[in-house]
Amino acid sequence: MKLETMVSTTDLRQAAEDAKRAEALGYDGVLTPETGHDPFFPLVVAGEHTTKLTLGTAVAIAFPRSPMVTAQMAWDLQKFTNGRFLLGLGTQVKSHNVRRYGAPWPSPPGPRLREYIVMLRAIWDSWQRGAKADFRGETYEYTLMTPVFNPGPIEHPHIPVYISAVNPYNCRLAGELCDGLRLHGFNTPKYVHEVIMPEVEKGAKKAGRSVKDLDIAGLGFVITGKNASELTKNAGPIRRQISFYASTPGYRAVMDIHGWSSVFERLFEMSKRGEWAAMSELITDDMLEQFCTIATYDELVPKLLKHYGGVTTRAAMALPARTPEEEGTARRIITELQSA
Repeated sequence: MKLETMVSTTDLRQAAEDAKRAEALGYDGVLTPETGHDPFFPLVVAGEHTTKLTLGTAVAIAFPRSPMVTAQMAWDLQKFTNGRFLLGLGTQVKSHNVRRYGAPWPSPPGPRLREYIVMLRAIWDSWQRGAKADFRGETYEYTLMTPVFNPGPIEHPHIPVYISAVNPYNCRLAGELCDGLRLHGFNTPKYVHEVIMPEVEKGAKKAGRSVKDLDIAGLGFVITGKNASELTKNAGPIRRQISFYASTPGYRAVMDIHGWSSVFERLFEMSKRGEWAAMSELITDDMLEQFCTIATYDELVPKLLKHYGGVTTRAAMALPARTPEEEGTARRIITELQSA
């Protein structure tokens, strides 16, 4: 299992320090989310200050950027980092695309993401091999590439594409077309085994591939610490985060499979009234156990393997390393998981 951790997106100078620390601790890669800041810029900085780490977006929101814009950024990052870039894409929900990004929503997101990925690869094929610009989809078109706009070939032209997926269509899409699937943090082992992986297998079979050809990245939420007191303290923010996701219609299927539909409905109504602070009270300890791996540092590796062993090949986890003791603990956990 490969281990990744996050680098700062709020301060580019901190991103450099985070990346150097991650490489020194033995992580395999670093990731950037797209929340309040751009996910690509910090990876330029991280790439400049490291030599071995993979550098991935987890995830960049696809539709506010045209496929050409994303293709250019990915191509330049791949060249700059000597082939260490992993392009992670997600769709986000309609309201955020339209009302926050100001992006159009002309068609269903799953088929549109499929077109997006196919067009990305068509663009890269033009730049690397001189292939004709000849892609026409329902939403996207790529039929023009002139020499002045062609950046030319690079040494590592295959840019791995990962997508985030919860719904069956995107899981099949990952199996069919992608190098990897980034599991959403709002997940449970039951949902992964009963919904996600069977759909990934369908997509892989359609393409004549095996699930073993893909990276399955993710461990759900992790609550860890030195002792029970730290576990209790660290559970609070995660409980609030789960309540937010559990109120979102796009993630309802995860609640439904556990028989928690009525909880979703209550949370959804509370979210519409802006009752964010009170929502976490509806997340029971049983729910927390399903959504999270909860374990002290000494118990963490076997419990993670119990939940996601045999499925996850790449996982993101932020371990504290503020003191020599914490550094030693982090190195041990990273090494044990890499050997699993």
